[in-house]
Amino acid sequence: MTNVVVVGSQWGDEGKGKIVDWLSERADVVVRFQGGHNAGHTLVIDGKTYKLSLLPSGVVRDNKLSIIGNGVVVDPWALVEEIDRLREAGITINPDKLMIAESAALILPLHGNLDRARETARGNAQIGTTGRGIGPAYEDKVGRRAIRVCDLGDSAVLADKLRHLLFHHNTVLRGLGEPEVDADGLLGMLQAIAPKILPYVGTPWRVLDQANREGKRILFEGAQGIMLDIDHGTFPYVTSSNTVAGQAAAGSGFTPRGLGYVLGITKAYTTRVGAGPFPTELENEIGVQLGQRGREFGTVTGRKRRCGWFDAVLVNQAIKVGGIDGIALTKLDVLDGLDSIGICTGYDIDGERYDYMPASMSKQAAARPIYEMLDGWQESTEGARSWADLPATAIKYIRRIEELIEAPVTLLSTSPERDDTIMVRDPFAS
Repeated sequence: MTNVVVVGSQWGDEGKGKIVDWLSERADVVVRFQGGHNAGHTLVIDGKTYKLSLLPSGVVRDNKLSIIGNGVVVDPWALVEEIDRLREAGITINPDKLMIAESAALILPLHGNLDRARETARGNAQIGTTGRGIGPAYEDKVGRRAIRVCDLGDSAVLADKLRHLLFHHNTVLRGLGEPEVDADGLLGMLQAIAPKILPYVGTPWRVLDQANREGKRILFEGAQGIMLDIDHGTFPYVTSSNTVAGQAAAGSGFTPRGLGYVLGITKAYTTRVGAGPFPTELENEIGVQLGQRGREFGTVTGRKRRCGWFDAVLVNQAIKVGGIDGIALTKLDVLDGLDSIGICTGYDIDGERYDYMPASMSKQAAARPIYEMLDGWQESTEGARSWADLPATAIKYIRRIEELIEAPVTLLSTSPERDDTIMVRDPFAS
């Protein structure tokens, strides 16, 4: 058996929640390795819906260890609120089921305030952040001034690090003419939340090394999508962390040699939240139809997602950059009933054909899709659990996607229900 890394192959919102939950039943350990509470996963189990944003998907199942890795930025108040919400829904969460990396950086209220102020100041040039402080928290981490989870257990260190942190932030606030942050007040808030966080704190790299030695199955759960990667995405309209599979090792302390099978969650069409280039966006009736049928609203923010045809160029690039071995194709049923379906096979940028998304902002903005149109199908694919249940034209569509992205379909999802899944290949057995 092997370990599995799950990443999004588009701009996020590909349906990772269901797939990760489907895989977590077969795993012993589930690890979140990047992002923060800006990522939303919706799980539907036995007709009950759970919405997670920071906790790994494994927490809804018994006898699984869920780990928030060092690559994640943690808002302690949001985390406690999410834990309480799941407990009210009947989910048991205790230190035997959940571990938080001692070296994970914290998101503080000042980060969210700064995030929202910057977005407002950008006006029409907004990036489209969730305003939850993710970016500013990563900035403090890279700037070596972040407050980390382990600091909550040492009041003297915490107070000293807060002074250094606020020396930076209050200088910025003064320059903006904004009120400064009171160090004692923030220290008191952190000391109050600390007892609710500290019981879960541990050293994941040691636990993961031991689990791997014992042959346990580890599932690494990414947030967002590869095209939102800080290095490899459509910069600057990206998230503030690396979302590629390699981050699973760096963001958890696990050996890169043991990552195993990389599964790219891929929607059968394309969506994007917020600003940024989107060559295949359909600003017409079909785009509206895809959004309505696919219930394309963000789990965390509730924001409406932009919708368009499948972009094979984008996914092919994500597969190569992300080391994806196979894809889980989701939401095929949303395409039911369409007379024809488009697949983007290239970009026309100022009269020149591109088979990849260039890094230049101006070229990204100028990219126009080159489409290949395929016949649609009128039959329903919703709830299909075998290839025999699928229309021939739907299978043809899937096969053409495989050819263009140069990767096989490993799993096929045909509804939000976890059992409405066709497994072509078990990632854990790969």
